[in-house]
Amino acid sequence: MATSSGTAAFKAADLTLFLPCAGGVEGYLADEVHGLTGLTGHDLLVERGGVRVRGDWAAVMRLNLHSRLAQRVLIELAHGPYRDEHDLYALAADVPWEQWFQARQTFRVDLTAQASPLKSLNFATLRVKDAVADRFRNAAGGVRPSIDTQHPQVRIHAHLSATHASVSIDTSGEPLFKRGWRQDKGDAPLKETLAAAMLAASGWWEPAARRVSELPLYDPCCGSGTIAIEAAQLVLGLPAGGARRFAFEQLRPFDARTWMAIKAEAREGVRRPGAVQVFGSDVAHRMVDFAQRNAERAGVGHAVQLRGGDALQRVPPTPQPGVMLMNPPYGERIAAAGVAGQKARGREAFQHGPLSRSADQRRPGEDAAERDTGDDFFAQLAAHWKTHYAGWTAWLLTPDLKLPSRLRLKETRRVPMWNGPIECRLFRFDLTARREKSDSNPPPAP
Repeated sequence: MATSSGTAAFKAADLTLFLPCAGGVEGYLADEVHGLTGLTGHDLLVERGGVRVRGDWAAVMRLNLHSRLAQRVLIELAHGPYRDEHDLYALAADVPWEQWFQARQTFRVDLTAQASPLKSLNFATLRVKDAVADRFRNAAGGVRPSIDTQHPQVRIHAHLSATHASVSIDTSGEPLFKRGWRQDKGDAPLKETLAAAMLAASGWWEPAARRVSELPLYDPCCGSGTIAIEAAQLVLGLPAGGARRFAFEQLRPFDARTWMAIKAEAREGVRRPGAVQVFGSDVAHRMVDFAQRNAERAGVGHAVQLRGGDALQRVPPTPQPGVMLMNPPYGERIAAAGVAGQKARGREAFQHGPLSRSADQRRPGEDAAERDTGDDFFAQLAAHWKTHYAGWTAWLLTPDLKLPSRLRLKETRRVPMWNGPIECRLFRFDLTARREKSDSNPPPAP
């Protein structure tokens, strides 16, 4: 029924890896994996929700350390058809878990499903957990590992389609968007993996070539600095996971000597900073302080320039036109957008008005007032860009499909992208100078 790795899992290049990612990012992730490993063809397949890779333990460690787009690196240990929970148990029980971790270690099981006919995914998860524990009890003289749902040493993933199931071991541990440097953040921080996807989609970062543009990059609504810090790390050649630990260090096949060599190789690839080419600003000086502290922890404090300032007032940070990349304020975030919102509603309205209340607390007509505020902000933002940012390219990530009309600009590209469960678009705008209106009644010639 099932195919499992057994002792073959430890052969040099006999691992099947699956790297999940956000929707819309699969192609960019495949480019990144190719750039990091050189894999092509049947060894690198793009699937819905991720990329499937044939590689070795060195690839596992290198992808964990360097990937900016993958959510995790999973090693698939079993795959086969199923009809009920008994089939899931048999599939998981056939995996030699004792070769992967020890009975004294804690573990947890996470299960995802797409079009599965099973009525209870909780029960399915329980059967996979029982299979792992029973396998240890039979193989290790009655000793079985303990469950820890909060801080497990080992994570096991099961995925169910309509007809087939797969069981994998997680080599990452904490999701890879947790780089290890972000300790200061706002209310709704952008995930680092999504920021990296924006950099790739804009073309400023080319994952396959492992190359970044020479154009300056600027985020005028930088928040806690995610986009700017990701960009600055790419400029310096710093690995995405250089400030964190990984779950594969807890697994029995872990090769410490190879891991040390991969980290040494990464250190040798770090570049000296030249002139600063990554910039960020935010209307909230508190957020700029957060971003600066995050940048220092990420090792890029000297390679990024962060300033306070309203997006509607700041002029370009460099005379050379470049790329603006931003996740603009919308909904409640308009409250922090700056002078446009304050002029439209008044500071008191922002602190105590409808933008600070949930939808069911709002009075009739308040949603329309919020939309008017947003339209005012974006119209002023576009006017500011036309006056000061001619020649720049602006990329904006938003769930608002009507954003171009709010900006009164025509997009030249739109890239579908998912921010967690939220479907978004990354819009591109090629900015040109404002056209001066001609005088329809010129004075008579002398």
